[in-house]
Amino acid sequence: MSVREINFDGIIGPSHNYAGLSLGNLASARNAGAVSHPRAAALQGLEKMRGNIRLGLAQGIFLPQWRPDVAWLTKLGTDVGNAQPHIRAAAMSASSMWAANAATVSPASDTADGRTHLTVANLVTMPHRSHEWPQTLAQLRIAFSDPRAFAVHDPVPAPFGDEGAANHMRLTESHGQPGVEVFVYGRSGGAFPARQHVEASRAIARIHGLAPARTLFVEQSEEAIAAGAFHNDVVAVANERVLFTHELAFADRQAFYADLRAALPCVEIVEVPASAVSLADAIKSYLFNAQLVTLPDGTMALVLPTEAQETPAVWRWLEQMVAGNGPIRRLVPVDVRQSMANGGGPACLRLRVVADPADIDPRFLVDEARIDDIAGIVSHYWPESIEPTDLSDTRLIARIEQSWLTLVDHLQLSGDLLP
Repeated sequence: MSVREINFDGIIGPSHNYAGLSLGNLASARNAGAVSHPRAAALQGLEKMRGNIRLGLAQGIFLPQWRPDVAWLTKLGTDVGNAQPHIRAAAMSASSMWAANAATVSPASDTADGRTHLTVANLVTMPHRSHEWPQTLAQLRIAFSDPRAFAVHDPVPAPFGDEGAANHMRLTESHGQPGVEVFVYGRSGGAFPARQHVEASRAIARIHGLAPARTLFVEQSEEAIAAGAFHNDVVAVANERVLFTHELAFADRQAFYADLRAALPCVEIVEVPASAVSLADAIKSYLFNAQLVTLPDGTMALVLPTEAQETPAVWRWLEQMVAGNGPIRRLVPVDVRQSMANGGGPACLRLRVVADPADIDPRFLVDEARIDDIAGIVSHYWPESIEPTDLSDTRLIARIEQSWLTLVDHLQLSGDLLP
């Protein structure tokens, strides 16, 4: 068996728009009502995937979801033409692009039964995301269908909000070895809701069969949530033995660091002090919403948004970091501005799965040639731009539906995923 980490990125869907639906997400609120560019957004995401492949990383995909979500509107007693604007926008949301919220993943080396476990996130806190999980679950059950290798679970029941891997970190000496799984939850964020409930995290740990001694439940700081860190991955990211975090990410960071060092003595904690990078600059630049990855030569790289280069305090600190002798040796800026404008950086766009690629449905794995094919479909079919007032336009809706059908048919998934 050849176990490795695979990044599954969400392909940005043809209904990508800026409706400002996500309370507590400062970028989403700031750009509400702006004109979006779905074609450019999807091409930016695909280019990020291509860059990861060229770094020597394994790459997978998740498909956009069928939009508008007519079934959800029907349950609300309405349809696209008659729905209130905010309900119509929620039914058209392309937010499943942020695959970090798709599920929580525990690799086989951490679980009691020796299988990789995935629990689809319920996303109940935000209406526009709360109806994602059935289509996400359908894709997970196709991609990870081998019962000898995987167990795919239904969501944790409401009202315990679960936002998936965006609030989950795993640290280990190397990907294939047993690790320490860290579940980060919130209690309060001032005016903004805390989206990850501790009971959801504890339920997932039990369902996945994790060893209590190697499972930590850590509270996110109220200050971070109030500043706009609606998920933990906006202020911290982990990879193998390295935790890269802002000083103000956690409610009691010293207790967390002590527990982590006790469970994994080899851990290296790279903490960015608030005196060098303010919480506001960290969140504006999405410094921590980066993919911290291990390259084939064993060194680590940080795949981060170009906004980090444009924030002087952030880039100055990063350049000093890589000039030193720390574990993170390379910076790889990527342009995902369309996603960033809705509050999602490079880390939001991907779900990390440690597994043998041979156990995964190959339709969900890509190389550069497959990315070329997908990019061709996006360039031809995806709308160039969408204004919020366009969301009730029947011609736009028909184009969005045709775009989705063309992609799903090309990937030979139409028989499994047709609504």
